[in-house]
Amino acid sequence: MSSDAQILAPEAPPDGTADPRRWLTLVILLLAAFMNLLDVSIVNIAIPSIQRNLHASYADVQWALAAYTLAYAVVLITGGRLGDAYGRKRLFLIGVTGFTIMSALCGAAQSPGQLIACRVIQGAMGAIMIPQVLSVIQVIFPAAERIKALAAFGVTAGLGTVSGPLLGGLLTQHDLFGLDWRPIFLINVPVGILAIAASAVLVRESRAPRRPHLDPGGVLLITAALLLLLYPLVQGRQLGWPAWTFVAMAASVPAAGMFVWYERAKDRRDGSPLVQLSLFGQRAFSIGIAIAITFFLGVTSFALILTLFLQVGLGFTPLHAGLTFLPFSGGVLVASAAAARLTPRFGRGVTMTGALVMTAGMAGLIATVAHYGAAVTTGELVPGLIVAGLGMGSVLAPLADILLAGVDRQHAGSASGLFNTSIQLGASIGVALIGVIFFGLLGSQSGPAAAAAAPQLRAGLAAAAIPAGTAARIEGQFGACLHDRLVAADPTVTPASCRLASPAGTARPLPAAASNVLASAGGAASRRDFAATLERTLWFQVGVFLLSFLLMLALPRHPRRRAATGRPADADLVSTTEGK
Repeated sequence: MSSDAQILAPEAPPDGTADPRRWLTLVILLLAAFMNLLDVSIVNIAIPSIQRNLHASYADVQWALAAYTLAYAVVLITGGRLGDAYGRKRLFLIGVTGFTIMSALCGAAQSPGQLIACRVIQGAMGAIMIPQVLSVIQVIFPAAERIKALAAFGVTAGLGTVSGPLLGGLLTQHDLFGLDWRPIFLINVPVGILAIAASAVLVRESRAPRRPHLDPGGVLLITAALLLLLYPLVQGRQLGWPAWTFVAMAASVPAAGMFVWYERAKDRRDGSPLVQLSLFGQRAFSIGIAIAITFFLGVTSFALILTLFLQVGLGFTPLHAGLTFLPFSGGVLVASAAAARLTPRFGRGVTMTGALVMTAGMAGLIATVAHYGAAVTTGELVPGLIVAGLGMGSVLAPLADILLAGVDRQHAGSASGLFNTSIQLGASIGVALIGVIFFGLLGSQSGPAAAAAAPQLRAGLAAAAIPAGTAARIEGQFGACLHDRLVAADPTVTPASCRLASPAGTARPLPAAASNVLASAGGAASRRDFAATLERTLWFQVGVFLLSFLLMLALPRHPRRRAATGRPADADLVSTTEGK
């Protein structure tokens, strides 16, 4: 994100007097950016390991993802303005230092609550750090070189997206020093220390010509509105949906209305609200923001449920799961590069095609899982994942350009910041919503899955010579045990229904001979349940991406760009490129 003042930051001097260390400085800036971008995608692969190690509930792992993106979203615009006001180098160092410390504390967390709290602060530190990267590039590079530096930032973003699942799988599976999942966070510590030391020497300080006003009241109000919506969505299923969860979600609407009222008042008072509401008067911008939120409802939630399906449902190792994600990430990279060149000619047609391709990819995955069920392999998932990745890349890169094209240059930074914020908000809400759908279906599909595994269980118990009365009780409890295991708040705890009930009504452990039989049948039933649940949950993604396509019909066919207002056209590159 870049604030308005960042867009008006002093240009770099002519090539002859440019900072001689600018390319080395860029390497350090991109190293910090890569660290932040990697952290968005690397955690997904480690979720099952975190769940087992910390005895975390499904709601806890949702918060481990949503807490980061939510904090990043609400602090992003303020982070840019803080750099404008107090110095971009200073805020970059604060952001990198805080991010590094929180990474170490995430890696040392001993409970789900500690991990979630550290992820919140880590996300906020990332939101302070990243805006300074783009601003410093704007300041230290001459116009002729700036496009190359910004292209390097784009490549870094792509590499972070691709390498996250693979690196997460490698670090988690190899259990470095017996630390299990913790190296996915601890790897940031030496990288962060290097970035801190090098940037302290290499990065030169810069500020906006005029100190911008902050809007802490706006940050608090939008945070409250979002938490009123997200907290009950994530926790409601685990708590049995008490009445207060519905009251809180309903209260998020007037809270959002209060935020809008406050922002209008702030705009009248000093002209520096957190969100420039006047931007929503432009059709391309308002529709584009709606598309960004809607589209990312499906993207991030898809990564979560696919991870759970692959590792918890099918039993893939973290590395196997990470490799399975690679076709999707590769498709994103290829399509992003192509879409950036095609958009000037075909306009919204590129994004509309991308949304339909993404929908087709989801439909292909549904068909694949429906056909192969629990026996599905990585190779059979690859075509659908490639198509989905091509669709995502075709939407994200041109959408930012279409959305920002008609925005007045004086509001370009605010528009870019709001676009990036909307992506993070969509991701946070999507993770919360998918939990309600996926985990609700996981329990409802347990009955058919148990019935399908019953013949295998019966034959196995007979082959193990389990007495008829004991076998009958095991069969009778099998469905309830499977259901309770799948919906348990802590999947590592054995539910009471999984202890064999004696004729007298007391619970006792299973006979040793029956344990292997029950484990085999239970595993088969669990895989069927996860396959059926994924198949049905992916219809949420299909609906979301189709809705995105319909919203794109309201975009201008070929957005008209505003004329410059006395500044070089390339001064907008900071904000525009960031959104891509």
